[in-house]
Amino acid sequence: MRPGVLPESLEALTPRQIVTELDRFVVGQPAAKRALAIALRNRWRRQQLPPDFAEEVVPKNILLIGPTGVGKTELARRLAKLARAPFLKVEASKYTEVGYVGRDCESMIRDLMEIGVAMVREEMRAAVAETARQRAEERLLALLMPVAGAPGATPAEDLAATREKLREMLRTGALESREVEIEIEESTAPSFEMITQQGVEEVGFNLKDMMPGLFSRRRRDKMTVADARPVLAAEEAEKLIDRQQVAREARRRVEQSGIVFLDEIDKIAGREHGQGPEVSREGVQRDLLPIVEGTTVSTKHGPVKTDHVLFVAAGAFHVAKPSDLIPELQGRFPIRVELVALGEADFVRILTEPENALTKQYAALLSTEGLRIEFRVDAVAEIARFAAEVNRTAENIGARRLATLLEKLLEEVSFNASDMDGVELSIDAPFVRNALAELVKNQDLSRYVL
Repeated sequence: MRPGVLPESLEALTPRQIVTELDRFVVGQPAAKRALAIALRNRWRRQQLPPDFAEEVVPKNILLIGPTGVGKTELARRLAKLARAPFLKVEASKYTEVGYVGRDCESMIRDLMEIGVAMVREEMRAAVAETARQRAEERLLALLMPVAGAPGATPAEDLAATREKLREMLRTGALESREVEIEIEESTAPSFEMITQQGVEEVGFNLKDMMPGLFSRRRRDKMTVADARPVLAAEEAEKLIDRQQVAREARRRVEQSGIVFLDEIDKIAGREHGQGPEVSREGVQRDLLPIVEGTTVSTKHGPVKTDHVLFVAAGAFHVAKPSDLIPELQGRFPIRVELVALGEADFVRILTEPENALTKQYAALLSTEGLRIEFRVDAVAEIARFAAEVNRTAENIGARRLATLLEKLLEEVSFNASDMDGVELSIDAPFVRNALAELVKNQDLSRYVL
């Protein structure tokens, strides 16, 4: 596997292991997890092929179909985190056809490239962190050292010994409150926006590189050693990073392992034959075609090819159907997975099984106040029952209903938690019914509150 294209840890992850990782955070939806796991593994498989042949193997884009709140976005987000790949989530409805005022479809690739650059820069900062720290330490020592020949200064022959003594004090934290005056670079590079044929876009001029010194100046600032150390370390880290290398590596990652999650694709489905505010829907689909199929998009970090970017589209398709998309776009998403609506049993699992389950989050948050809360099994079942009931009678928003119910359930406790240090609270079914039963029963009120 060529270094830098995909993370090396991915090599050991089989589709079954990828599904197991996804199970840690998302309950159910085995078909969607399998499809995403295969897509991710296929990226590694492609890297093992001869370069000429690998170029011909394009990703099989995925269309996730299912109601809101069943885990479509969370699955794609966790997948990208697992692969440590540049990941962008966008709403298809925010884009407009070329010729209309708004964002053009190519801007999603420019945004993905910015995410890739940020990822690589962060990794490179971590790689040079120790060197940057040492350089920052040397700068601090230079600021703290007495000047040779100054009144009361240490004789020149003793400066080396003094320097080492100061270094030891600096490392042990004895000088943290000492005030120093440092010179830092203050960037004043302007950001330009212009209305182009594609809409309002930021102009990618790198004027700072073209005319160094014109848009940056040095200013002197007084601060403590504790505050100055991270500022100087960050400045030294930036000096050690090669911007061109960052751009090259980011481009490679975006092209070979980038993932774009196109949410609400059903909002641009449909064929318009008249006039109206949504007349550009079909135009947006046609603008998406070349990007999904494979084209080259110009960015301020260089041209980016989208041939091997994985596109995962998702939509509820309550009103429109996948067949309402134009045929050419339908063909760009050969893998279709239907996610099932969540029921009461799913809600119980969602509240207890994932590592980031809401009950665990609330317990951890309130423990910071010294309050220990425990969700009993009957309480979890009752919350799940209420969530399923409200989803049936009001709008079905899936697992998101659990967040609204729990927030309402613990509203009084959260408000008074700062006065409950050392208290142990056991939340059971009667507690849940007392807090939520009347609210859930009142149809009109539950529509507004829950």
